[in-house]
Amino acid sequence: MMNTTTEHPIVPREKLDFGLDGDIPRFWLDNDPFKSRFFDAMSTFFPEGERFFISCVRDFRDQITDPKLLAEVRDFTRQEGQHGIVHRQFNDRVKAQGVDVDLIEKLTVFVLFKVLRRVMPKKATLALTAAFEHMTALMAHGFEAAKVMDKADPRIRAMYTWHAIEEVEHKAVAFDVMQKVAKVGYVRRVFALILATIGFPIGTFLVINRMLKADGFGIFKRTGLMAKGLWWLYKPGGLYMPILGHFLAYFKPGFHPWQTGQMLGYDVWLETFNRTGDPIAAGNASIRVER
Repeated sequence: MMNTTTEHPIVPREKLDFGLDGDIPRFWLDNDPFKSRFFDAMSTFFPEGERFFISCVRDFRDQITDPKLLAEVRDFTRQEGQHGIVHRQFNDRVKAQGVDVDLIEKLTVFVLFKVLRRVMPKKATLALTAAFEHMTALMAHGFEAAKVMDKADPRIRAMYTWHAIEEVEHKAVAFDVMQKVAKVGYVRRVFALILATIGFPIGTFLVINRMLKADGFGIFKRTGLMAKGLWWLYKPGGLYMPILGHFLAYFKPGFHPWQTGQMLGYDVWLETFNRTGDPIAAGNASIRVER
C-alpha cells in the first residue's frame, strides 16, 4: 500500500448518468452470485448510512470556526447526499429482483436513527462515522488494487468507482471534525472502529443470505456460496488481507487519514471524467492503470 500525504480537493459531482435503468445482469460481477450480492448488500445500507453520516457531522457544524473545514463539511454533505440518491436508484433495481429492500432499509433506519442516534452521545456517533469513513476509504484503496471491478458490468463499475473516488476525496472530513472540533479521545475513536468492524460484516452477511435466498438458492447452496465467498474475502492474499495494514493504522495515536493509502487510478479517472463528463468512460479508464 502506497503511503502519501497528498490531499485531494472535494468536488461534488451531481446528476451523473450511470445507465442504471438498462438491462444489467443479476450477477453483474464476474457472473458470481456472492461477489455481486456482496456489493448489492452494501448498497442497501448506503442511502440511510450516508444520511446518518451527514447528521452526525452536522451535529458539530455550528462549532466549526475554520473556514476550510466548514467548506469541506459542506462538500462532504453534497457528495454523501449524491451517493445516497444514486444508490437508492440502484437499490430499486435490486428490489425489482424480489429482494425486500424496503425491510432492509427500515431495519437500517431503526439501528442507526432509533437506537444509535438516540442512545449514544453525539461524540460517539461522530466517532462511529469517522470509523466507517475509514473503512470505506480503505476499501476504495484495496478493492482497486485487487482489481475487483475489472470483470464487473461497466455501469456498476462506473457507479462504484465514482463512489470510491469521492470517498477518498472526503475521507478526512469526519475525522477532522472529530479531532479538531469534538475533541474525541483516543479510546473512543478506536472503540468506534472496533464496533464498526464487528457490526458491519454481520449486517452485510445477513443481507447477502437474504438476497441469495431471493435468487432461488436453497440453504445448502447458499451455505456453499457463503463459504466460498468468505474465503474470497478473508483468505491470505484475499480481498481484505492486503489492506490490513491500512486498517490497523487507525490504531496509531497520531494517525490521520491522509497519511495512508492512495488510489492508483485517481488521476486517470479524474482526467477522463473532466474531459468527457462520462463516469462510465472514466470507470473504464481507471481499471486500465497498471497495479
